[in-house]
Order: sequence, then structure tokens, then C-alpha cells
Amino acid sequence: MKTLAIIDDYEHAALELADWSSIRRDVEITVFHDHLATEDAIAERLEPFDIVSMMRERTPFPASLVTRLPKLELLITSGRRNLSIDLAAARDNRIVVTGTPILPYPAAEHTWALILALAKRVPIDDRNMRAGRWGEDVNVGLNGKTLGVIGLGKLGPQVARIGQAFGMNVVAWSQNLTRARCDELGVALVSREELFASSDFVAVHLTLGERSRGLIGATDFDLMKPTAYFINTSRGPIVEESALIEALGRKKIAGAGLDVYDIEPLPADHPLRGLSNTVTTPHQGYVTKENYETFFATAVENIRAWLDGEPINVLT
Repeated sequence: MKTLAIIDDYEHAALELADWSSIRRDVEITVFHDHLATEDAIAERLEPFDIVSMMRERTPFPASLVTRLPKLELLITSGRRNLSIDLAAARDNRIVVTGTPILPYPAAEHTWALILALAKRVPIDDRNMRAGRWGEDVNVGLNGKTLGVIGLGKLGPQVARIGQAFGMNVVAWSQNLTRARCDELGVALVSREELFASSDFVAVHLTLGERSRGLIGATDFDLMKPTAYFINTSRGPIVEESALIEALGRKKIAGAGLDVYDIEPLPADHPLRGLSNTVTTPHQGYVTKENYETFFATAVENIRAWLDGEPINVLT
């Protein structure tokens, strides 16, 4: 019998949101709900397993880890791309790596959850109400405000359209963005400097890569209005985190809505946890029931196909 480890199942959702019966006669399943931060601990835990099912944003699988798992034969990741897996090392160690579909809209929805929470003071007013208080400040309207979208790939256009539905003026910038693309979406193409200086809300929708790592920093926050909000549901390392913390701490900007961080899970003593002008969530942009049902149902299919000698959804 093969052994399967489902790792980083923070929400205790894996076994609840898919039917695993098609593989249970052939596979012994173990689920881990905690997160291990060191490679030594991860290697020790996973050494006995033939199959590992992972969430792509959580535990990385670099070559240094892959080579320490000689029993591993099948690695399943959520999504069809996972830059934290060394695919060459996996191939060299005869490990099959497979992926799953990912829904195209949850992160855009989560972006708007953060924007609305900031603008409408939802977390603050909720805490005040529970403490017996009432009506301590005013919230911010969206109609007529400027939404700056950094990146118009898959998620940026969805966020832009919702902004337009709220009656917002939407502007955009990214390194390769064209006027034709902006015209297609009814969005104004502006310079990077103008986007940060003119926007009331700035939302980041870029993939993390060499060009985008550390792309947004102190110079950009200095350009922003003191009444403006910054939202990041993409990847933490796109932003210089220390510069963001400094801008928030000194009230250079009004606040930030954050779902992603340099280190995840975010340490308990991290400065971002102590700031009063943030709305923070634990990388929930893709954590929807519908996405998880897709992830885990496809993971079962991938395992069954691999057991039958005909792997599917293989990443190369």
C-alpha cells in the first residue's frame, strides 16, 4: 500500500471537500494541519511517504528538499504552476509532479473584500459594536474615487470592472502594459508615478518574478496621498515590507489591506499584526470552498491515474 501525506491543511478541509474512496484501498492517507518552517523538520516528516499533496503557497520543494525524500514518487500541487517546486530536481529523482485547476476569480473577490473593509471601516466598527460603542468616525465612499490597478493580466481586469461598477475612475500601470490593453478595458494608462500619486486605492495584481520582486517600495509610498489605501493580494515579496510598515506606522498612507506577506504564516510578533490601520487576512485569496473542492477532487483523480500507470495533469 502506498502512503499519502496531505500537508498544510490549515482549515481541516481536505478530507471533507472531496471523495477519497476511489484510492483508499490502495493508499493510506495522513493529514497534517500544522506548518513546518525548517527543511530538516519537513524532510523528517515526509521521509516515509510515497505521495505528497501540497498547497502551492505554503511549503516549497526546492532541490535541497527533493533530494532528501528518496521514497517520494508523486507530488501533487494545487494550481497548474508552482514556482516553489524544483521541477528539474523532481524529474532527476523520478518524481512525477501533477497540478490541478484553479478558479480564476477568488483573489479578485478577496481584493474587494479588503477594499470595502478598509473604506467602510468594517473591522473597526465591528469591534466597537461588540465593545458597546457606537459611531466613532466616518467611512469613505468609492464613487468618484480613483482606483489604481498594477497589472492587467487575469485578476486586474476583474478588479477594474468592479471598480467601474462602483463609479470609480480606474487607472493602470505595469512594466509591459499597453494602451491597447487599457483601451480594451476602458481603463486609463498612466505612468507608475501618476498611479501612486493620483489613486485613492492601489491594488497589486502581478505575478512574482525577478522583475517584480521588491518592485514597490518607499519611493512609491511617498508619492501616495495620506488618505490613500494600499491593497496586496498577489505576493508579499513584490513589496518592500519594511517600507510598507514604515509608511503605515508614520501614517504616510491611510492604511493597507494585506493577504500576502514575506514570511507565511506571519509570525505572531510581526509588526504588521500590531498596526491599527491595516486589515490583514492569512492568505485567503484562493481559500474558497469551491476552489478547494476543485483542488482536492483533482488530487484524487491524479493519484488514481498515477496508481493505474497513466499519470494526468503532469507539470513539466
